[in-house]
Amino acid sequence: MNMLEKVFERFLWDSRFAVLFAVAASLLTAFAMFYMATVDAWFMVSHILDYASPDLVGTARAEMRSATVTHVVEIIDGYLLATVLLIFALGLYELFISRIEAAESSETASKVLIIHSLDDLKGRLAKVILMILIVKFFEYTGTMEFKNALDLLYLAAGIALLGVALYFSHKADESH
Repeated sequence: MNMLEKVFERFLWDSRFAVLFAVAASLLTAFAMFYMATVDAWFMVSHILDYASPDLVGTARAEMRSATVTHVVEIIDGYLLATVLLIFALGLYELFISRIEAAESSETASKVLIIHSLDDLKGRLAKVILMILIVKFFEYTGTMEFKNALDLLYLAAGIALLGVALYFSHKADESH
């Protein structure tokens, strides 16, 4: 029975390598999001020269400005999502497979990419996801139509709640 137990435990321990599929898929998806956001940024910058055109007047200029601001927010959102996927891939690898020695020995590496526990991974992902939600909130506020004072009150409440979320996120960092 002891031999069977050892074989099973070895199989169980080696099954952690299945996480490599999630790591690879997350990395590929992160690279795809970085690529998409970069292409979006390139096309936005290439079209922004039209903003200086003398043919663009009044509401057309305002519409282009609004569309550009919305596009910038979408680009930021894409990069933040890519960052979430990258942190997730690195975190899974460090937690289940092996420490990334190059990251730990690097003088220039950001400590945000070094994950030592599941709580580290959750905390880092939560912060980036909070940033994505903030960016999305402000993207939606740019297209909102304020029809009455209650709409402005909802906007103010949303901003206040974001402030509270950021405050508690900052306080959680201080406690560590």
